[in-house]
Amino acid sequence: MHNDDHLDLLEDAPGLQSACATDACWKVLIVDDDEDVHHATEFALNDLRVLGRPLRFLHASSADEAIAVLERHRDVAIVLLDVVMEREDAGLVAVERIRNELAMASVRIILRTGQPGYAPELDAIANYDINDYKTKTELTRSKLFTTVTAAIRSFDQIRTLEESRSSLELIIDGASRFNAELGLPTFATAVIEQLAALLGLAPEGVVCARNADDANGADEVILAAAGRYASLVNQPLSALADPDARGMVTSCLREGTNRRGERALALHFSGRHGRDFAVYIESTAPICTLDRHLLDVFCTNITICGENIGLVERLRTAAFVDALTGLPNRAAQVAAIDDLKRDSGAGDHVLALIDIDEFSESIDAFGYSFGDQQLQAVGARLRASLPDDVHVARVGSDVFGVYGSAQVVSLGNLRNILLDPFDNEGVSHTISFSLGLVSVTDAVRSGVDLLRNAAIALKRAKVDGPGNAAYYTAEVGVLTRQRVHMLHDLRAALENRRLIVVFQPQFDLATNRVLGVEALLRWRNDAGEYVPLEQFIPVAEQSGLIVEIGAWVLNAALAAQRELDGEGFKLRMAVNVSPVQFRHPGFLDVVRSAIADSGINPALLELEITESVALSGWKLVAEHLQAIKALGVSIAIDDFGTGFSSLSYLARLPADCLKIDRSFVQALDNRHSGTPIAAMVIRLGEQLGMRVLAEGVEDELQLEILTGLGCSEAQGLVYAPAMALRDLLVWLRAGEH
Repeated sequence: MHNDDHLDLLEDAPGLQSACATDACWKVLIVDDDEDVHHATEFALNDLRVLGRPLRFLHASSADEAIAVLERHRDVAIVLLDVVMEREDAGLVAVERIRNELAMASVRIILRTGQPGYAPELDAIANYDINDYKTKTELTRSKLFTTVTAAIRSFDQIRTLEESRSSLELIIDGASRFNAELGLPTFATAVIEQLAALLGLAPEGVVCARNADDANGADEVILAAAGRYASLVNQPLSALADPDARGMVTSCLREGTNRRGERALALHFSGRHGRDFAVYIESTAPICTLDRHLLDVFCTNITICGENIGLVERLRTAAFVDALTGLPNRAAQVAAIDDLKRDSGAGDHVLALIDIDEFSESIDAFGYSFGDQQLQAVGARLRASLPDDVHVARVGSDVFGVYGSAQVVSLGNLRNILLDPFDNEGVSHTISFSLGLVSVTDAVRSGVDLLRNAAIALKRAKVDGPGNAAYYTAEVGVLTRQRVHMLHDLRAALENRRLIVVFQPQFDLATNRVLGVEALLRWRNDAGEYVPLEQFIPVAEQSGLIVEIGAWVLNAALAAQRELDGEGFKLRMAVNVSPVQFRHPGFLDVVRSAIADSGINPALLELEITESVALSGWKLVAEHLQAIKALGVSIAIDDFGTGFSSLSYLARLPADCLKIDRSFVQALDNRHSGTPIAAMVIRLGEQLGMRVLAEGVEDELQLEILTGLGCSEAQGLVYAPAMALRDLLVWLRAGEH
């Protein structure tokens, strides 16, 4: 709140004059060992009047003389004091004697020096209570006017406050008791009590608040009330039955000015964040005139306290309330769980995390406004459908937390609440949700632990696809912790070069000649055992570490290709690209950099992508693939038939090769699931002008069937296993293929 307006009331009030108004002049003591400075200063300030009163000049040429003058004239307002006189620190010594020996706290001291090199240190200014410091050269007449005027005004205020010490102490004591943590209503009540005490009245009045942009007064609310108005707390201002009181408060609020009656007083405070306040006090007897300086200090203290309380409330809102839905946020739910668990144990309580399935895809399709409305609708339904003692919060981007008794926070009840379609922009939308639930146990020590376990259950539910639910169990927790440990170990393996790349030859079925090799990632742990790909690749993808690993594999593969080329083997190098890696903004830069650093022929590099990259969005896929082709690099579609499998999508991809997944190769002897699918992929590749490569070929029968179907290339144990580069070179030189 500002207190810009409260002095309007005081300027018109009779008898509110300065406590020093009876004095004829302001006394100014000039202390300097240069007589010319005395004359120049007196000449410059001779016609200055401050608060309607002239100046009277006293003179001293040394620190001792200054002390003697001040002993005789205890009402000196300003001391213009030279720093260097009989000694280099004479001015500072004089200041110390004025403050400590003479105990003159109100006199304003302005240090002056003609030798800037002797300027006092900052801590000296603070310790000796020096009010200003100027060099004599910078004190022009106008600046001297400004400095002296400001100092006299300060002196006048201090003296006035000293003469009203008891009232001032009341104000300060009251301000110190305003605790921002108590909130605005308690603060408002304290304002009534303190203003009444300052006026010597019994507390009888109201504090009313109003939003500044409310033109019709619909949002004028009584925050606090005392005396005969005590029953009006939290009621609209219209509930104030006394027409005179209501009129004074209304005028004060809407016109933004203070109001004074014979037996009533209304002060207006303008809020910085659009909320105005009015404090109304009344008396059975005429209200006596209050010293304007005391009222000024009162208003200043109320302003500061009100702003602090407003700040605390805004910070509390920002820290614990979700701005979009108005629900508590994650921090608030953690605190609520901890409070309930501490107070009652909450042994039968359940925390459910509710995730909106495919929320990101909805935003991509319909925009952020649609997503915001969807979140608001879900949050509103949960809050409206559950009892007040159930804590509902938005704990993540599209995740809501519901915490309450097991009878209410049950899977069946929550699904019933979320079953009906949601209205969004006038259209009904059915939303799918995944749920993770966890029961409170003694083993769970905090709200953070409970949320973590619920998140684990939610992830487990989402593994099974949209619309599923899962409960947290100890076994699930163990598996999750194992994955976390695996991630840490995998990161360490990458940093400590315990990951390796092996190479499996790829053959032309017509000529039985090696065409290329595929780079395959392997991880050998500290025990010397190989960790299965299906265990650590998903962990790497979910954590994003696959981006760094993929870049390392690409560079290692191209370095190996350069060595192969140096040995006379110009072979195509196939490198797998994870969908996560493909979607990364820096992917193309990684490819370009790897090619440039290795110096290989880009035509000998083939990047293998899976059909699931379509989930990245067609525009991104097309841009990346066209950029890859522009480099001269070829593209293979890996694991074809196991993923997206859109023929229209496939036809638009600038791919060079289709790879038949090993699961179809293993089923080649099954006329229902194996051979027909392999035959279809081979014919599709022919129609699209692509090579077709079968992976995982392990025996001669599979090789014979694939050759008969017209497959052009193959790789697998029937030819050669994956080998380290050193072993591959030996194998190639031996011509064992």
